Amino acid sequence: MSKLTRLGCAVAMLFASSVAWAGGDTGFYIGAAAGSSSLDVSYNQSGVGDVKYDDSDKGYKVFLGYNFGIIPLINFAVEGSYVDLGKAQGTALGSSSDTTVTGMNAYGLLGFNLGPVMLFGKAGSISWDSESTVLGTKYKSSGSDPAYGVGVQFQLFGLGVRAEYERFDIDTADIGFASIGLSYTF
Repeated sequence: MSKLTRLGCAVAMLFASSVAWAGGDTGFYIGAAAGSSSLDVSYNQSGVGDVKYDDSDKGYKVFLGYNFGIIPLINFAVEGSYVDLGKAQGTALGSSSDTTVTGMNAYGLLGFNLGPVMLFGKAGSISWDSESTVLGTKYKSSGSDPAYGVGVQFQLFGLGVRAEYERFDIDTADIGFASIGLSYTF
């Protein structure tokens, strides 16, 4: 066997072993992300009427999770986060209006490892608070609704770079949040 063939076999075995054990990382992780929110505001405010406008703004989140890493190649995690989805501004009923949305999320996350890259999907719920100003009057509302998302993460030695898209369909707005962030697994 030539030296080049042996080197190729050794590299292939190292890659295969990292893929086989990629789901074995068990533990807590923390992270933060920033990105862009697309807010499509649409609701009926009693005494005012229909309020509709859409806008985009910067948003951010901080998250904490626990990866169970039970099965090789598959990650199962639970994750919670605080998210600030920014402020949508527009014109409603002939007046300048705005809506801000923040929330606490709880997700179940299922990921498929391809070496140091993980593709994942998540589903859960958001407990949200919204504050709107319409015709100079402030209105507050809150509730809980489904939330879901998809993403990709590249991770080496506990440090991960994550890109994801999350969707929140709440009572006052339909929101899409695209973000890029960092995570660290203990």
